[in-house]
Formats: sequence, structure tokens, C-alpha cells
Amino acid sequence: MAMSEFGIVYAVHIITVQFGSVVSKVCECLLRKGPLSSRDISRLAESDINHNQVKHILYLLIQHNCVQAFSIEPPDGSESKAIVQYIVLFNNILHRVRYNKFSRIVNEELGSECGAVLDGLLSNGRLRLGQLIERDRDSGKTIGSEAIRDSLQKLVAARFVERIPSPEPVLGNKDQEPAKKRGAKAAKILKEPETLEERVVEAATPVDAIRFPLIFEEHSNSSLADDDSNITEGKRKQRDVDSSDPSSGVIWRPNFEEFIHRLRHKACVEIVKERRDEGCAIVLRAMLEVGRSQEKKVKTDNSAPMSVGSIYEEVIKTEAGRTMLQERVEACLDQLSATSSYLPAFVTEMNDSYIVDFKSIISVAQKDEIEAVVMRRYGKEAFRMFRYLSQEGRFVETDKIADAALTEKKDTPQILLKMWKDGYLHMQKLAITGTYVPFLLWKVNKLIVTRQMLDEMYHASLNLNLRLAHELESEKELLMLPSDKLEGPLKERVKKVRAKRLLLSSTMFKLDDAIMLFHDF
Repeated sequence: MAMSEFGIVYAVHIITVQFGSVVSKVCECLLRKGPLSSRDISRLAESDINHNQVKHILYLLIQHNCVQAFSIEPPDGSESKAIVQYIVLFNNILHRVRYNKFSRIVNEELGSECGAVLDGLLSNGRLRLGQLIERDRDSGKTIGSEAIRDSLQKLVAARFVERIPSPEPVLGNKDQEPAKKRGAKAAKILKEPETLEERVVEAATPVDAIRFPLIFEEHSNSSLADDDSNITEGKRKQRDVDSSDPSSGVIWRPNFEEFIHRLRHKACVEIVKERRDEGCAIVLRAMLEVGRSQEKKVKTDNSAPMSVGSIYEEVIKTEAGRTMLQERVEACLDQLSATSSYLPAFVTEMNDSYIVDFKSIISVAQKDEIEAVVMRRYGKEAFRMFRYLSQEGRFVETDKIADAALTEKKDTPQILLKMWKDGYLHMQKLAITGTYVPFLLWKVNKLIVTRQMLDEMYHASLNLNLRLAHELESEKELLMLPSDKLEGPLKERVKKVRAKRLLLSSTMFKLDDAIMLFHDF
């Protein structure tokens, strides 16, 4: 999905807060102009930044996974060299405000030691094993080199951490690539990446065997590991960062894709729990666990087929699922497969197997979010019109909308025009012979509405961030006072400031969940 104006402004704000205004100028230049060489950036960036400074800023942004270098293969017969260009990774910039969510996932699933290792990677971008060990030694709460190694191994096995991508992938020249004829079925399975950013990320991403290597297991079976009991502590520390260790030379970074994958699954379970019941949510959670290894992309429309037996086997692994008999699980699957006038099927049954329909689950939550905004902004009558047009999925004339939504025909055009001006409806005018007034048709275009919603949410997130920064800055001196000096009115004032900060932070947290629903899921 194309970046919107407030999406760009919000991303620039995130970079400004975390890296400063000079770095944000380079980032904004890439966001607005698209991929550029370092010399083009120094020429086009709206600041007095020389070429050397631009290069250092690009290295910093690459270190923190916000920029990717690449080059495009020159045409056949051309003697010109491929120029290295830099593309900004918009999604990774947005992920920077989600680090607390990512840390919580790891702490809950793998424990606090793995959480500490992940926090090191999140704050530093990319690190080697030796750097993680050195960082741990410098910290106040050291967990030890062996714990760091074991934690990193667990994080890689769970795919929360990956080897860094190729530093400078070369893309094929699309103009000279031969067009391949594909059948209808193959066209559905093999989709070309939509954007240049997706092409670059795909080209830079190594195969899974390299991306999530098993070097730890290989190293643990080596003679060094076998003789570990005879090694003194000093020699062990030296071995931990020794270059002969195959894991020490690998540079690691957080795998944002896996975190968004987990958050998407969690959102799907919550949606089903809210729309169906607790039992259906337990069964869906088990299905997601069974099919997770076969999902190659975050935005997967459907899961792999799975049998009732495999689903039930996963259900009884959880404490809540142990109370469920197989009959109850089958009843929940029937419930999830059922359709109604207001809910689609969340699961599809096919040849005694069941497939999770992610697209249906996510679309239900998106529809509810959009309709809630329409209700708050335009009122009940507009809400009924919008829902009717969403269900119809085609152009409908004004009078029919008035009849279906039970609204006054004289008021209907004004309400529809308000929603159209704000980008929530698509309008088409038809000129009819013999009349001066054009015939108006209305339709909900989901893609346009989604883009409009996202842009408004980026704008709201930006405003909340600015408001929180203003509140903290204005009360900075008060918050720095020691607790023993806070008495009477001052104590009450501090309570109000902290309550306001908590409210703004929790609102930003929930708003980011909504952004993920429309942008990432």
C-alpha cells in the first residue's frame, strides 16, 4: 500500500525523536523522492549535509534496519556500472514504536533472559554474539555468556532473531526480463511483489537455512563443548568471543516479520473470541499453532489444510483446552465454518480438513473499525447508509439508499456528500437526457476507505506523540523533584501529570493496534 502524506510525516517524526533532525532530513528525502544514491541524497536533502555526512547517516539507518542498499543490473551491452541506491523501509520505521509489544511476546514465551538479549538487538539494531556478551558484562544485571548464547539460540529457533540480509542485493532489470506465461492457477499462487521495496527486501532476504542457521547446535557438539569442564573461567570468556566460533562472526537482528506474524494471530484469536465464544477462540488458537510453520508470509489469506485430529492434539496441550472433548472441538469447528447475515465463515471445511480464512477474520474487524468511525463522525443515519453500501458492494442510486437506510430522501444527498468529501464514499454522476440535475450513484470503495482511515490514524498518532512530548516537557522540572519533596498541591499535580501520561500512552498503544490491523495484517 502506498505511503500517505501523514504516514510520511509520522515516520519522519519517529526518526527525529530517536535520531535527531539531521538524520530525519535524509530519511524524509528518501520517503518523498524514493530510492536514491548517496550523492543524490546530499544534493536533494533540504539541509546543508555534505556527502560524507550522508554516508554516515545511511550507515546508521542501515545499522538500525531502517534503510536497505541495493543496485539494479545494467541493461545487456551497457558498459555502465550498477549504481548503489538506498531505499527507506517504511514498515521497519513504524515497528520502532512497537518494541515494547515485541519484548512482551518474547518475555511471555521464552522468559526474561531471552527478553534481555532481544532488548539488546532492538536498541542496537544489529549485533554479533560477542557484542551481546560484552553488552551484558557492561550492564548492571549480567546473566552470563552461556545464558546469552542459549538465549540467542532459542530466539533464532523461534525465528524472533535472524541473520542480517544481504548488504547490497542486485535486482534484475525488469525491462529486459522475458515475460513468462502462467496458467490461471499459477498466477494466483505466484504473485509478483507489488512495490520496489518488496522486491528489494525479497532479494536481500537469504534462504531459511542461512537466515536461521543451526550453527549453535553444530558448535555445541564440537570438541570445544565436550571439553568444557576442563576449561578455566578466563579461557571460557576468551572462547565466548573467539572468531573460531562459527556463531561469533554472524551478525544478528530482530525478525520483525515473525513478531507481526504473532501479533496477527493474537488479533485473530481476539476477534473470534469477541464474535463467537471462548471455545472457538481456543480451537482457532490451536489451528494457528498447527499451521504456523507453513505460513511463509504475514499477509496470508488462508492457512494450510489441517485435520480434526491434529487440531485436537494441539487443543489439549493448553490448560483451557484439556477440559474440551473432541465432540466440543468439532462443534466449535462447525460454528467457525457457519455463515450468517452479519458474519462470514472464519474457517473453511474441505475434504475433511479445515482451513483458517484469515482474510475474512481481519475484514470483519476492519469493517467494525470503519463503521465505528462513521457512526461517531456522521451519526446513525450515515452509519446505516454506509453499512448498506458496504453490503451491496456496487453503485447504488440515492433514492434506493434512502429507502434501505430508512432516512428522509431530502436529507440523504447531504449526508452522502459529507462522507464523499471526506473520502469514505465513491461517487459517480450520470447525465440523463431531458434533465438538468445529474443522477448520482454511490459506492464504498474499500481500498480508498482503508487508505483514508490509515492516513487519519497516522495523523492521530502524530498528534498524540506531540501532545505527550509537550506534556512531559512542560512538567519536566516537576517530575524531576524527589518524592520526599512532593507534598500537598505538588503531589496532586504530579498525580495528574502521570495519569495524563498513562492515558496518552495507552491511547497511542491502542491506536497502533488499529494501524497494524489496516497496514500490517
